[in-house]
Amino acid sequence: MVAAVIAVGSVAGCDDGKTVRAPSIGAAAPAFTARGLNDEPVSLAGLRGKIVVLNEWATWCEPCRDELPQLEALHRQFAPQGLVMVGVSVDGAGMGGDVRDFAQAHGMTYPIWLDPDKQLALKFLTLGVPETFLIDRTGVIRWRKIGALPVGDTTLAAAIRNALGT
Repeated sequence: MVAAVIAVGSVAGCDDGKTVRAPSIGAAAPAFTARGLNDEPVSLAGLRGKIVVLNEWATWCEPCRDELPQLEALHRQFAPQGLVMVGVSVDGAGMGGDVRDFAQAHGMTYPIWLDPDKQLALKFLTLGVPETFLIDRTGVIRWRKIGALPVGDTTLAAAIRNALGT
């Protein structure tokens, strides 16, 4: 999987001779658009001015399932202070109803975006699911986690507090 992502990134950069690199901490988050569960257009640009946790996941991903309770708890804790948690499902096209059912069954109360074409992976050069980003009010990436949040991990909560200024 890692080799495939690197190969895609290298091919994407061939047309202008530039090397494509994953956006780093302190860099602007790439532009990203998707569809919400009700088929409405959604975008990172529409969240500018807010602190955003962007979590790439899939219904079939066991590590994604394992971290859902922590993400939901962070959402409930920090949403009143202005945090926007967004789950970006990379499940296949036409799976919106299944994703909605999964989210309800697992108590996910934050917005879910559908990305069956895996545009997030292409733009952020993610290595698989799950992968999580914290983006500040100006659209800059402040924290990144490749893989699931370990149970009891406090690094994302600390990064959120820092971004919120609390």
